[in-house]
Amino acid sequence: MMVKQAALGLAMLISVALSPLNGTAASLGAEPSQPDTAGLAANWLEAAWSAYKQRFVRDGRVIDDVNRISHSEGQGYAMLIAVKAGDRVAFDEIWQWTKRELYIDSSGLAAWKWDDRSTPKVTDKNNASDGDILIAWTLGEGAEQWGARDYRDAALDIIRTVGSANTTRGREGLTLLPGRIGFSPEDHPDGQVLNLSYWVFPALERFKAFDKQTDWAAVQRTGLKLIQESRFGPLRLPSDWIAMGSGQPAPAKAFPAKFSYNAIRIPLYLTWAKLDKPDLLRPFVGLWNSELNLGPFEVDLPVGSAQQTFGGTGFKAVIASAKCALHQEKLHPSLRKVEPETYYSTTLHILSLIAVQERYPECL
Repeated sequence: MMVKQAALGLAMLISVALSPLNGTAASLGAEPSQPDTAGLAANWLEAAWSAYKQRFVRDGRVIDDVNRISHSEGQGYAMLIAVKAGDRVAFDEIWQWTKRELYIDSSGLAAWKWDDRSTPKVTDKNNASDGDILIAWTLGEGAEQWGARDYRDAALDIIRTVGSANTTRGREGLTLLPGRIGFSPEDHPDGQVLNLSYWVFPALERFKAFDKQTDWAAVQRTGLKLIQESRFGPLRLPSDWIAMGSGQPAPAKAFPAKFSYNAIRIPLYLTWAKLDKPDLLRPFVGLWNSELNLGPFEVDLPVGSAQQTFGGTGFKAVIASAKCALHQEKLHPSLRKVEPETYYSTTLHILSLIAVQERYPECL
């Protein structure tokens, strides 16, 4: 009964989220009239990063405490927070570990999974394209911030390798593959499998100016088009993994047809890039009711039912960032200070606050 009530509440929230915007003030990308950043402490990021390092970083290795592994995504996220916090020592330590332990394959891409309990510790040499994208983005940011040519050269090498090894020309346009192996039409009965949360839109914005060998604007357009088309079930949300074999996106058969821990990142990346695509954010903004503290939920897409809640404040912060972008809704006071939780929730919380502070300071 509790699950049914939660599902009903979620459906009601989503119906509100899908209602048309009223007036130009709520338009995505509207310029703030009088930005006010007083909602965050002046040193909030330094404090959050210090606590993050203490809990999740060991000698340059970032530890996913729930899955008990390290991965390229986590290394990239931590490097991104470090460069935003201006911590070059930690940034370089994380990069050196990443380069030494993950960039071990002749492909020039990072092995996605590293497990301290295994021998060898790299248990899967396939790459995760979002991990490489995050690492390359942060190296470019570090090169710009600290004038480091070696960071710039490394960033460009990774960007160009992702462009050649992880993109393919599909029906929708230039498409980003989740990894270099295992996602082609020949690998799955329902066709090519993609992950829409791997389109890190703020990184792609930077890549367009950084590298001319790959048409990153086309990659970005394809991602936005696929998000628009991947609206499944009564709540019109994307699944974590989609397949393209039918000609139109559909939940991939090899994975649960759920909106879950992958797809939750999509609204964050849309918000951070400040793309003028308000319709893409509407399905997400009803996932958390801040007044009732209801949600956000994982969603069984075929029936539109709420399942378990995402565990942690960071997932609420993602939805709050989308509400800010879409409706200029100020962040709830409970989200304005980062208290370390699990690796993933804490990471998303910090990144959501950075995104809002950079793009929509009027929401703070």
